[in-house]
Amino acid sequence: MENIKTKKPSLTTWILIATIAGISFGSIAGSWSANIKFIGDIFIRLIQMSVVLLVMTSVATAIAKVDRKDAGRMGFHTFKWIILLTIISALLGLALGLIIRPGEGIVITGAGGIAEPVAPTPLKETLLNFVPLNIIDSMARGDMVPCIVFSILFGLALGAYVNSESGNTIVLDFFVSFNAVIMNIIKIVMNLAPIGIFCLLANVAGSIGFKVVVPMLKFLGALLIGDLIQFLFYGNLTGIICKINPLKMPKKFAKMTIMALTTTSSAICLPTQMEDSVTKFGISRRVSDFTGPINMSMNSNGAVQCYVLAILFMSQASGIKLDAQQLFMAILLSSLMCMGTIVVPGGMVITYTFLASSLGLPLESVAILIGIDWFSGMLRTVVNVNVDVMISMLVANKLGELDRDVYNDIKTVVYEETARQT
Repeated sequence: MENIKTKKPSLTTWILIATIAGISFGSIAGSWSANIKFIGDIFIRLIQMSVVLLVMTSVATAIAKVDRKDAGRMGFHTFKWIILLTIISALLGLALGLIIRPGEGIVITGAGGIAEPVAPTPLKETLLNFVPLNIIDSMARGDMVPCIVFSILFGLALGAYVNSESGNTIVLDFFVSFNAVIMNIIKIVMNLAPIGIFCLLANVAGSIGFKVVVPMLKFLGALLIGDLIQFLFYGNLTGIICKINPLKMPKKFAKMTIMALTTTSSAICLPTQMEDSVTKFGISRRVSDFTGPINMSMNSNGAVQCYVLAILFMSQASGIKLDAQQLFMAILLSSLMCMGTIVVPGGMVITYTFLASSLGLPLESVAILIGIDWFSGMLRTVVNVNVDVMISMLVANKLGELDRDVYNDIKTVVYEETARQT
């Protein structure tokens, strides 16, 4: 009798199992689950320790492999879509906030521990901070935009060196290989994802509890509706422009969606996003390496929708009506808050406090938003990550670097091998 080969569960399947098991265990174990949170934190740190190096080597090598004209075209189309879709998502958040009115019926209580009002950062200072004073310091602090700015300049200089009369590719080959090594580190760490996610979600279910969600279901419902609208609109838009079947997208997004929902971090999802962009969506390696890190740092459609909704929630919950100029400022500030930030768990207290103080809204309302931030973070991040891939597809399509045979599962490619082919 022939042995029947059973297919081993994929990493995506194990992550899904860990998600269900973590929530179930946390609900039973209660507050004790906080004792295993450190294991999940270790997993997050293991991914985070490589993200800056992955971003910098990916951007630098992607730029170095193309001439300046192509790099300019790639950058133009990337930022074109980032700006356009960010504005659309902000307007969607405004519309949902005005229609659903998530702040109505919420009773604001004391907000102990909330930070003092944060002074708005002038635009000139924001732009100045995009340029690193010390790249090592920027790397150490995880400031992604300064790192990307340096990587673009380094890539341009490296490309000019490679294309000079000497034609020496030793430095370029080194960084291509270094990037591959970093990806291998991340692949090793990703094998621990089910354990890390189990511990993180057990802590959420056991320590934070789900009772805090009940009075905020309206706010979370508005976020969920916005997510679905964005997926439908952006997915179909991408399908029409790229001439592909958008119905294939949900299955291809499955792995990174689960990662986004469970880690609530675009940065943690970046390695998975970049690999799946090439192997599942047919985006060329050089486009993925260029657009992936930039989208992760500067394109946050789920976040900008959430920020606008949060402003309207705070306004409605406190009974303070915002005029047309203040609503415009809400969209502008929310959009700017998404530019140049790397979305990691736990940073929303600063963001919400900044938005509240900038628009004269009471800080007491921030406490309620922070109480459910893990859940709203899930909905923010899944849109951030998936729309990043759609933008990469639109850019790749414009540059003629979208392989539809890969997207349609006719052909398979390996992410590491594509590094030397481009």
